[in-house]
Amino acid sequence: MQTTSYGAWPSPIDARLAAAHDGHPEFVGFVGDEAWWTEPRPTEGGRRTLVRRRADGTEEPVLPAPWNVRSRVIEYGGSPWAGVMRPEGPLIVFVDFADQRLYRCEPGSEPRPLTPLSPVGGGLRWVDPQVRPERGEVWCVMEEFTGDGPTDVRRAVVAVPLDGSAARDRDAVHELSDGRHRFVTGPRLSPDGRQAVWLAWDHPRMPWDGTEVILADVTEDGTLSAARPVAGGPEESVVQADWAADGTLLYASDRSGWWNLHRLGADGEAIAVCPREEEFGGPLWKIGLRWFAPLDGGLVAVVHGRGATALGILDPETGEVVDAAGPWTEFAPTLAVHGSRVVGVGASPRSAHEVVELDARTGRARVIGAAHDDPVDPAYYPEPQIRTFTGPAGREVHAHIYPPHHPGHVGRADELPPYVVWVHGGPTSRSALVLDLEIAYFTSRGIGVAEVNYGGSTGHGREYRNLLREQWGVVDVEDCAAVALALAEEGTADGRRLAVRGGSAGGWTTAASLATTDVYACGTILYPVVDLTEWASGETHDFESRYLESLVGPIAEVPARYTERSPSTHADRITVPFLLLQGLEDAVCPPVQCERFLARVEEQGRRVPHAYIAFEGEGHGFRRAETMVRALESELSLYAQVLGLNPPGIPTLELSK
Repeated sequence: MQTTSYGAWPSPIDARLAAAHDGHPEFVGFVGDEAWWTEPRPTEGGRRTLVRRRADGTEEPVLPAPWNVRSRVIEYGGSPWAGVMRPEGPLIVFVDFADQRLYRCEPGSEPRPLTPLSPVGGGLRWVDPQVRPERGEVWCVMEEFTGDGPTDVRRAVVAVPLDGSAARDRDAVHELSDGRHRFVTGPRLSPDGRQAVWLAWDHPRMPWDGTEVILADVTEDGTLSAARPVAGGPEESVVQADWAADGTLLYASDRSGWWNLHRLGADGEAIAVCPREEEFGGPLWKIGLRWFAPLDGGLVAVVHGRGATALGILDPETGEVVDAAGPWTEFAPTLAVHGSRVVGVGASPRSAHEVVELDARTGRARVIGAAHDDPVDPAYYPEPQIRTFTGPAGREVHAHIYPPHHPGHVGRADELPPYVVWVHGGPTSRSALVLDLEIAYFTSRGIGVAEVNYGGSTGHGREYRNLLREQWGVVDVEDCAAVALALAEEGTADGRRLAVRGGSAGGWTTAASLATTDVYACGTILYPVVDLTEWASGETHDFESRYLESLVGPIAEVPARYTERSPSTHADRITVPFLLLQGLEDAVCPPVQCERFLARVEEQGRRVPHAYIAFEGEGHGFRRAETMVRALESELSLYAQVLGLNPPGIPTLELSK
């Protein structure tokens, strides 16, 4: 074991390796008895492909480049594909990212468009498809722009003909819902085909604030009638609704303070199926996420937990949950069932996300796709700690601490390691405790990482989530600082060598932390919000255009708060170096936010070292391998220059002075 300065440890985990393993499988489904899912391809321009697992266990990508299976509905997208098995083979429908059209595909033939293009605004987009071959239709959500503004948009539950007759004729798309609600999810058909259910909500609520469960009757001609709300409300968040095999309507509601599974009683009452102080749901950032899936025999597959998630089988009669045995400590909100087979996506601190199949009869779980294969010796992986710290007013702050770790090097006895506080996006989201080679990129070089699930994060009930109401830029900043300072005070981290980084809402918290605290020596700000007033006045997309009313307060009532909280207002207070990274095609946090922020920094006349890198072809979040390589290496170079580190083989980031 060699003694080497922190930050100078040699590591086999370089930026290119980390980038090549970015992303994970999503949106699992069954086509007949075959499991299918989407997978990222960072080295192929960041596209996502569709993968098929045949009966013999072989995996086969179905769509070659440049097909990119990804929807842009609400910009974050959602379930982009569905399929059925016919005697002649699979019939698949999917959304292609490039033009956002819905396509029909029979493997071995060229995909054919089912929906038209639109020259208006952001055009026509589709998500959460359900194939109905008996009617020759696809039921899904349509997002239609009615003008050039980001909020000139409407959404509806629709039926798209499978014969391609709507490919050039918008009028051939049949609208099933009445368009009363701003946001809807895809419909789920009851087992007898007589009813359909979906979720709906309206501005200014976000889906984790309040949603409604809409139930409608299906007429003989396949249209929907008598749509009415049967559950949910302005202060009750329902994030999924689906049917049990016996026709019982199940839904995940937080009416108790936790997202628990309920069934709709005969009199319309909500009956808790498994009341627990843990989550059987999560934030609905993408349309079509699934935390539960009913099985034919009456059992229900569930993704559940508190601060982490397991895959289990719930018996609704007893409320008992039996979890799958295996190494996985986190399951993503995507499930599919076929007979007694349950397919999900699981990961752990020692393994990346894999497609996992659970046999509900035997309880046996196994990896069936995207199997984790250690790209380096796992001795280089970090060894995380689950910690709870005390924040302001004595509130709990949850965090994952990743100390520096290397199989052949330790730090010098006369120094403490530098630490970077990682701030998750959302902000209504959380950091999951899973293997992330970007974190290992730093810890294997002798730099600690602290992921903070600050007040407002999910996984700990509605009360914890609501800590951020009208407190964005306060609670998140305070909680991150509390963790950083506690690590320094206990002797885990060097208090003079603390950094902070985050993307999207995490970029906001990073910028706000640099402008309002003196805790950090530098920071990395990725595709951030930095100007609340402009962001709330038309600079973002429709889905989040009213989000700030809960995070900050209604702008008409507290305009001064928007100005006071914005990092761009306090650019003169930023005195430490920073790196700003931005995608030029970002519709959520557009480049103009960064550009104004930089102009205000430079107006001060003081020379704050900084760098701004804007990436062509990248949107909100980076997906291309070459982008991620440059971003990671630039971030490490910033820390090296500011924190006095000497990582070998890293290109030097030029900081303006």
